[in-house]
Amino acid sequence: MQSKANDVDAYLVEVPEDRLEALTRLRKLCQEVLAGYEESMEYGMPSYKKGKDGEVEVAFASQKNYISFYILRQDVFNQHRELLSGLNLGKGCIRYSKPEKIDFDVVRQLLVGSAQSEGEIC
Repeated sequence: MQSKANDVDAYLVEVPEDRLEALTRLRKLCQEVLAGYEESMEYGMPSYKKGKDGEVEVAFASQKNYISFYILRQDVFNQHRELLSGLNLGKGCIRYSKPEKIDFDVVRQLLVGSAQSEGEIC
């Protein structure tokens, strides 16, 4: 579900209460690990890119039936694929059916990898 929120604070006000804690924690991890990245709303979801003109590398969203977390550096996504077993995966997308399924240690590893990678963005 694409949001029409102008910024991430406004986006988080819109999310279901049972997902707010997980989404807030995802945001804080992104802000902490992706130092120097710009936080913005792209494609109706919180997104992170290097500089104003950079491509989106990381994003997350509250969808109808899950929380989606996007790691768009393909090398990073593929290197960590075994840590994501049992989850619903797409091309660069991890879908968590319940907030409790998010392993924030794995999320941190993915973010660190993304920040260090120069690999292709899907």
